[in-house]
Amino acid sequence: MSASIPQKIVTIAAALVAALLAACATATPYQPAKDGQGYSEQRLETNRYRISYTGNSATPRDTVENYLMYRAAEVTLNNGYDWFVIADRQTRADPAKSGGSSGSVGLGIGGSSGNFGSGLSIGLGTILGGGNGQAYDAQADILVFKNPKPADNLKAFDAREVRDNLQAGIKRPPAKS
Repeated sequence: MSASIPQKIVTIAAALVAALLAACATATPYQPAKDGQGYSEQRLETNRYRISYTGNSATPRDTVENYLMYRAAEVTLNNGYDWFVIADRQTRADPAKSGGSSGSVGLGIGGSSGNFGSGLSIGLGTILGGGNGQAYDAQADILVFKNPKPADNLKAFDAREVRDNLQAGIKRPPAKS
């Protein structure tokens, strides 16, 4: 015989909690800023841009920094330039976005004979924040230039090389269907 109704409900509720927790534990993908997470840029002068990338508590610091560099390369190339120099750069832990997640499932079954009947209730909850994960954001001001990168400038980055070398580690959001 198949599982009883309460067992099926508990199984479904547990699967829902697991799905919610898995969604909360996913690193921020490489995407334009959405809900305070992702990349953004601002043109400050003709050849100067401010680039930023903000991850969630499941996004490691090195991923945030790689996404920042990847975006700097994209901005450079998208604006017709070949190489860039980082004029200023910082990465910081953002305590306001740090946290973790936890969940719980509760099941209550009651019954009575006589005029009353029986009932079933399920409680399902997810708590966000308060965990041990660190959320990072990184920001850089870059200067962009045309023509080949000067070999003697150790702070200069060839935008095509940066893009090509980091491409394999870029995780984009799932395609919408």
